[in-house]
Amino acid sequence: MRVLGIETSCDETGVAIYDGDAGLLAHEVHSQVDLHAAYGGVVPELASRDHIRRLTPLIRLVMARADSAPADIDGVAYTAGPGLVGALLVGAGLGRSLAWGWGVPSIGVHHMEGHLLAPLLEEPTPAFPFLALLVSGGHTQLVQVEGVGRYRLLGESVDDAAGEAFDKTAKILGLPYPGGPALAKLAELGEPGRYVFPRPMTDRPGLDFSFSGLKTFALNAVRDELASRTDTEQAKADIARAFEDAVVETLVIKCRRAVQAAGVERLILAGGVSANRRLRARMDEMMAGRGGRAFYPRPELCTDNGAMIAFAGYQRLAAGEQEPLTFTARPRWPLDSLPGIGVEAQTG
Repeated sequence: MRVLGIETSCDETGVAIYDGDAGLLAHEVHSQVDLHAAYGGVVPELASRDHIRRLTPLIRLVMARADSAPADIDGVAYTAGPGLVGALLVGAGLGRSLAWGWGVPSIGVHHMEGHLLAPLLEEPTPAFPFLALLVSGGHTQLVQVEGVGRYRLLGESVDDAAGEAFDKTAKILGLPYPGGPALAKLAELGEPGRYVFPRPMTDRPGLDFSFSGLKTFALNAVRDELASRTDTEQAKADIARAFEDAVVETLVIKCRRAVQAAGVERLILAGGVSANRRLRARMDEMMAGRGGRAFYPRPELCTDNGAMIAFAGYQRLAAGEQEPLTFTARPRWPLDSLPGIGVEAQTG
């Protein structure tokens, strides 16, 4: 089975083709960073319009690079949620229309299931069961995974997601959009331990997260330290390092608790923040100390992309799921509400 995947949940237009025998054949992503940079964040209406402009040319490009004609496509997968409703409707509308025109089944994919399964596109592939840390601009979730669609939510952010806190703190530091990668780059120049930020909600039981307070702590640090230090650029780098260390250590502490409680030795990290080098190094160290292993998608598959949607869609289409002629977008869609389809994932 060969599946075309379409991702339009926010500010990346992603298209890919996944083949059950040959694996990932081609994928392309168009980022809207330059479009939204002038506004310091994503403008939903502009995002939707850009998806309309970019999606059809990207599909043609990916089809050509995968040496695939419409007759070669056995199914179409598109992101149905969660995300920006207008952006979702662009991909859902075109995806469902292509499936109808080509006479093949289609499936609406949960965006976070796509992220969760993205590490299964890599070698070695983690075996079930495992724990997943989904960490992005919109979500921070710890999920116990027994198989495709068999998810139990163990903890999540009660306010800002980790990626959102990165972006907001970067804005406080006067860094350009997108703020998360800019802050991580600045943190490389910071002096470790010059400032110590709190590790929120680690002094109590449970696996939920809270990052909103770190943003406020950073705001106070910028106000106080930039007024008292003459080396303001170094001060910003030190604050960025302290913030990043606090987020990373908080995530590590919660993941350590989760793997101990679940008794599993495989942890996957996915979502945009999972590309953070310091986070990966600390997770590798923590899991190696337990005799386990951490798994990640390649950096280009950490951010939103069509490959993860094509792969997740393939799993459900191969199991016999498909959408009716009507389709919907789901801006809010709990991950643990998805139906399970089995224990093993088909990776080609």
